[in-house]
Amino acid sequence: MSTRTIRILMTKLGDGYEEAVGRLSFAFREAGYEIVYVENQRPEAIIASALQESVDHIGITTLPGAKIEDIARMMELLKKEDMSYVRVTAGGFLDYNDIDKVKGAGVVEFFPKGTSISELIIWAKDNIKLTDDWSQ
Repeated sequence: MSTRTIRILMTKLGDGYEEAVGRLSFAFREAGYEIVYVENQRPEAIIASALQESVDHIGITTLPGAKIEDIARMMELLKKEDMSYVRVTAGGFLDYNDIDKVKGAGVVEFFPKGTSISELIIWAKDNIKLTDDWSQ
């Protein structure tokens, strides 16, 4: 049985301040998760960081200007790298008409702007698990 801490990669897509990701990262650290933060990057760089850092989960904050194509590209890259066990959640600014598209691409949950951090942490405790694939 592994005793390591769940590792979550947090990043943002779109244009805006780091404040939201910073607050999320702090709150999740306080809740007992190990956080790997990567600045707003292209999907290829985000997935490369996830692979390098052996994360269990990816959390994306979508800011104004975020493209659902970038999220779909990230999901394709996870499959290509045989990392489908790394689950992805997203939240923030996104047209409600695009939420089904994002989930259809493989994002397990989308949290609209205004979702409280405590709700996110409760969801995480119920749904984010260690992956065994990194120990192989």
